[in-house]
Amino acid sequence: MRVFRAFHVDACIPRLYIAHDLMRHNRTSPRVFRFSFLIALLVSIIIAHLVPRVRAHAQDKSSHIEDSRTMSGLEMYEAMKSAPFAGKRIGIITNQTGVDPQGARTIDMFPSLPLGKLVAIFGPEHGISGRADERVANSADMATGVPIYSLYGETRRPTDAMLNGIDVLIFDIQDAGVRFYTYITTMAYCMEAAAKHHIQFVVFDRPNPLGGEVIEGPILDRDKLSFVGYFPMPVRYGMTMGELAKMFSAENHIGVDLHVFTMSNWRRSETYDQTGLAWIPPSPNLRSIKAAFLYPGIEILQSAGVSVGRGTDTPFEILGAPWIDGGKLADELNRRNIPGVSFTPMKFTPREGLYKGEQCGGVKIGIKDREAFRSMRMGLEIADALHRLYPKDFQLKKINELLGSDSTINRLERGDTPAAIVEGWSKDLANFRAMREKHLLYR
Repeated sequence: MRVFRAFHVDACIPRLYIAHDLMRHNRTSPRVFRFSFLIALLVSIIIAHLVPRVRAHAQDKSSHIEDSRTMSGLEMYEAMKSAPFAGKRIGIITNQTGVDPQGARTIDMFPSLPLGKLVAIFGPEHGISGRADERVANSADMATGVPIYSLYGETRRPTDAMLNGIDVLIFDIQDAGVRFYTYITTMAYCMEAAAKHHIQFVVFDRPNPLGGEVIEGPILDRDKLSFVGYFPMPVRYGMTMGELAKMFSAENHIGVDLHVFTMSNWRRSETYDQTGLAWIPPSPNLRSIKAAFLYPGIEILQSAGVSVGRGTDTPFEILGAPWIDGGKLADELNRRNIPGVSFTPMKFTPREGLYKGEQCGGVKIGIKDREAFRSMRMGLEIADALHRLYPKDFQLKKINELLGSDSTINRLERGDTPAAIVEGWSKDLANFRAMREKHLLYR
């Protein structure tokens, strides 16, 4: 970096004046004064010319940094000069992640006509505030008084009565990028209901926090479609909610009037921490980007009898059970040289959830190389290790509740290596990648 040092004019001028006015015997003093004065004047002009340019360059650089930040679909709507929902009665499916960078809620964008009137709010699992870890009841928004209909309570689909009089349904929720994360199914169920009632469906798109390039995990078996598996796709699919909506509508022939407000400045190679957006936990336990990357492979283990850190300060970054020897498990997992990850033995006691109040032996997971790391490969390695070390305690078949692949479970039971099983997914993943290509909105 170049440093421009200013000529200190004020320090020299008094001496020049003294020489010119008082040292009249010095014939050269007027010439020295004039010469020095011209230098000072020239330097002043240069400084006056350069400073605005330096400031402008700094402002341009700052503006470039700001311009490179990803802008969500909500922000792109806010930037519009037109009012696409003018005169419409609007329902919004959202939660605590449905905000702009200043914290303004999507809910508050449509207070009244003519921009569009908000008449109903729909909340997914964990509720509008994203804090509940149980079924959620209907309620009303404190700020607006608009009714909130829970889609994780008595029903998981909007009823005819809930949709009565609505012209437009807007979906604005940050997803986790994982097949069994239920916000995907909530969106799809709402799309189906919107098609049935001839309601326009709008998605304010947001980034896939895990990026849009890597896909991994087995394709969901078609006989296992459920609320934690809406569509036969891999566990990690590398698509945004807007792209998923486009794919679901086309491939499942939903026939909904779909509109996606796409993001600006998001590239498929970018993970959430590269977007410039603040991380808002989409659910109570998904508290960090690190946890988001670990989540797909760790979450499948809980149903098999393993605590995945719920009830601790670092969910999905640790795992264990009262019957696990942490040192033994860490040694076994580190021996396997799983790409991008390491394991440290530890003990912890969950404050809630599985094994509440019981001391668990287990491991802390460290991501060493995120580019090399694959969560589903890690999950299979851990499941295989626990099955071999603790065959009476670890219930291998139960990981299929979220994994959703009989062939994968059969191969683990048969003793095939996780690396070989992952390689066996290649053909199905290539077919999925080719199918999803026509539904992508970003490059």
